[in-house]
Amino acid sequence: MANPSAVCNGHLHHQKQNNNFLKSGIYKKNGITKGVKKNGVSNGTLYKKTFIEHFEQAPMYVAVLTFLGFGVGTIFGYLRDFMRAWGLEKRNIAAEREEQKDFVPLYQDFENFYTRNLYMRIRDNWNRPICSVPGPQFDLMERVTDDYNWTFRFTGRTIKNVINMGSYNYLGFAETDVNALKTVTIELQKYGTGICSTRQEMGTLDKHVELENLVAKFLGVEDAMVFGMGFATNSMNIPALVGKGCLILSDELNHTSLVLGARLSGATIRIFKHNNMQSLEKLLKDAIIYGQPRSHRAWRKIIILVEGIYSMEGSIVRLPELVSLKKKYKAYLYLDEAHSIGAVGATGRGVVEYFGMSPDDVDVLMGTFTKSFGAAGGYIAGKKDLVDFLRTHSHSAVYATSMCPPVAEQIIRAMKCLMGLDGTTQGLQRVRQLGKNTRYFRRRLHEMGFIIYGNDDSPVVPLLLYMPGKIG
Repeated sequence: MANPSAVCNGHLHHQKQNNNFLKSGIYKKNGITKGVKKNGVSNGTLYKKTFIEHFEQAPMYVAVLTFLGFGVGTIFGYLRDFMRAWGLEKRNIAAEREEQKDFVPLYQDFENFYTRNLYMRIRDNWNRPICSVPGPQFDLMERVTDDYNWTFRFTGRTIKNVINMGSYNYLGFAETDVNALKTVTIELQKYGTGICSTRQEMGTLDKHVELENLVAKFLGVEDAMVFGMGFATNSMNIPALVGKGCLILSDELNHTSLVLGARLSGATIRIFKHNNMQSLEKLLKDAIIYGQPRSHRAWRKIIILVEGIYSMEGSIVRLPELVSLKKKYKAYLYLDEAHSIGAVGATGRGVVEYFGMSPDDVDVLMGTFTKSFGAAGGYIAGKKDLVDFLRTHSHSAVYATSMCPPVAEQIIRAMKCLMGLDGTTQGLQRVRQLGKNTRYFRRRLHEMGFIIYGNDDSPVVPLLLYMPGKIG
């Protein structure tokens, strides 16, 4: 990892706010909350498009009816628990034996209550097995329940042509085109299905080296390392980068893999408000002024953990502001581009390209191949010193088996398509079509009166459904 002293000083500029701006830098107009600051920086050359994000509040009548619905469900839930306790209703949930009563409970009381009495009523809407490619439409395995969603049984029939609203197959590379997958088939026949060894033993193939070189070229960085699992790319590499005496500043809405990696590292963790640069800057100032607790020594390292696109909110990180803060306070920046790589930017190179910034502005570039590339695994990219350090210290490199060769070939095929190395412009067309579809879909949902969250350019579109009766 680069020496912090080598990082140039930057300057954070704040735009003048009018009366409609909130302290968080979010703008409210016509009941819709929008972040319309141009990156939150006065330098218009970084990114000239207006930064718009919607976080609309539910109307009062919707909020009242929602609380009323959950209130009625809660009352009946306690009534049914009372009936189950007295044997007046069948107990479908697993019960502890008498000799296990002193064990620590697996769930908190209300969490257990919610699962039994509220979630169970609408459980049939989740965990639906599919039996086709996750394209625009797919096929579902039909299932029915005889005990109000406690158990399901399959009928053997298939529900055809269901509209897919929950897949991260952004660019459509999770396909079954025989001609497109020809190279994947060749690699399967050549290498088999798996390596059965770690990267530090016999698990590094020429296919892995080819993929890592291609990822580095695609991102415009010195080097990259790939891993077989996207979740573990975060959770197993963050502990290698930071430890005791280090400070992690994490966005409050970061993905579980980032949270787990931060906890496993042993570093001190402090949370800043979602996408709120004022909150982050305050933590940075306090960290430098006060240092470590008790001893007040300077932190060995300060690292900021953020995502490019937040998968549950659809918001995009305010990268120019973040880079300015990182340079000003000489911190490190860890950017998780799991949902943004391939999905945003003029050529699909993520939020760095989306904001017109240099990859050198981000110390650790992380991403996954499970979304835009229709495959599996993840990568860490950046300076060669950083990647070489991870090759010897990463838990994934030491203990995890390597990415299987057919998956590596699928990623190479998709990435070459995006880069135009396959001799076509198909990859660029897919990226542009995704952008058009995203903006059209968001605009039409908003016009139809739905409450949606996130950035206008984010392909993650959270559509909020409040009333449990409508969900069920």
